[in-house]
Amino acid sequence: MATYGQINAENITSSTGGVISPNITSLRNRIINGAMVIDQRDAGASVTITNTSAGTYVLDRWQGYGTVASKFSIQQNAGSVTPPTGYINYLGVTSASAYSVGSTDRFQVAQAIEGFNIADLAWGTANAKTVTLSFWVYSSLTGSFGGSLGNQAGNYQYPFSYSIPVANTWTQINVTITGATSGTWLTTNGVGVYVLFGLGVGSSLSGTAGAWTTSTVYVPTGSVSVVGTSGATFYVTGVQLEVGAQATSFDFRPYGTELALCQRYYWSPVLGTNLSSYVGIVNSTTSGLPIIPHPVVMRASPTATYSGTFSFDDGAIGTSTTSVTTNASSPNTIRPYFTGFSPTLTAGRCLTLTSGGTIAISAEL
Repeated sequence: MATYGQINAENITSSTGGVISPNITSLRNRIINGAMVIDQRDAGASVTITNTSAGTYVLDRWQGYGTVASKFSIQQNAGSVTPPTGYINYLGVTSASAYSVGSTDRFQVAQAIEGFNIADLAWGTANAKTVTLSFWVYSSLTGSFGGSLGNQAGNYQYPFSYSIPVANTWTQINVTITGATSGTWLTTNGVGVYVLFGLGVGSSLSGTAGAWTTSTVYVPTGSVSVVGTSGATFYVTGVQLEVGAQATSFDFRPYGTELALCQRYYWSPVLGTNLSSYVGIVNSTTSGLPIIPHPVVMRASPTATYSGTFSFDDGAIGTSTTSVTTNASSPNTIRPYFTGFSPTLTAGRCLTLTSGGTIAISAEL
C-alpha cells in the first residue's frame, strides 16, 4: 500500500492521530546515501546509461540499468530544482527520447543492500519482519508508477505501485511491505535485497502489485514509463527502508558517517602532494609497489581501475609512468604494481606515490 504526504522531522502522526516516535538505532535506514549527498564517481556530472549487461553505478550505492543503451541519463541534482525541505540533493533521471518499451525491456534505478544489513529482518522465515519504504519523488509525468523489492536470485519479488498526482511537485510516498516468509535472502556480504524504481518495464516483466511473487516481476502492470517520453524527468531523494509498518522521519546521518558507509563499496585515493601520498618499495630497476590502505574495511577484496600518469618520489621527484596493474588486494589494503619507469634508488628502498593519475577502487555488490 502506498500513501503520500508530509513526514515531520520530529515525529509522525499516524492515521489514527497517534504520534509514532522515531526508531533510533545505529542503522535504522537500510538504504545508504538515501539523501543523495555522496557522488564520489561523478561529482555532479551527468552519466548516460550505456551498459546493457550490468548496472552502472552513479551516485554512491545507486545504479542505473537499461536493456537498451542511451535511453536515459542520471545526474545529482539534474534540472536544478529545489529539493524538499531539509534536503540539499536528489538523484535525477532524464529521458533521452520517446522510446517504446518492448515486452522484455527494463529500465530502472536501484540499490543493492548488503545481506549483513538486512539479516535481522529474518526474511525467508515465519518470523519475517514487515518493512516500510519511504521516499520523496518529483516527475514531469503523472500517474501510477512502480518499483519492487527482490532477492539476489531475482526469483522472489514484491512489486509496489505509487501515485504522482501532480507534475513537477515533490510528493512523499510511503509503501508498507509485509516481510517475505519464503525465498532465499542472503545474510552475508552478498546482495540481501534490491530496492528498485522502474523507469519503463515491459509487459512480460510486469504483474500484480502488493504481493510477493516467484515470477520475474519488477513493476505492476501499467506503470508509467519515464523513457517513453522524450525529456521526461524523474527525481528522487530521502529514500528510506526501515523495520515496521509506519514510516518515521528520515535518518539523516553525519556527512562523514554517510561517506564512510559508501567507502565500504567504493572510493578513490587523492593523489596530490606528499601529504596525501602512499609509501611502498622499489621492487626492481623498473618497478615499484606502493601500499594503499582503505579508509574503511571494504565489503570484499576490491578491484582497481587505473587511468592517467602516476608520479613518484624515489629520490628523484618527477619519476612517472602510465603502466600499472594490481599486485595484491584485500578488504584492508590494495597494492598497485607500477612498471615502465626507472627508480633512482636500489631495490628495497622507499618509493612514494605522490600524484598524477586516478585510481578507482570498487567492491560494489
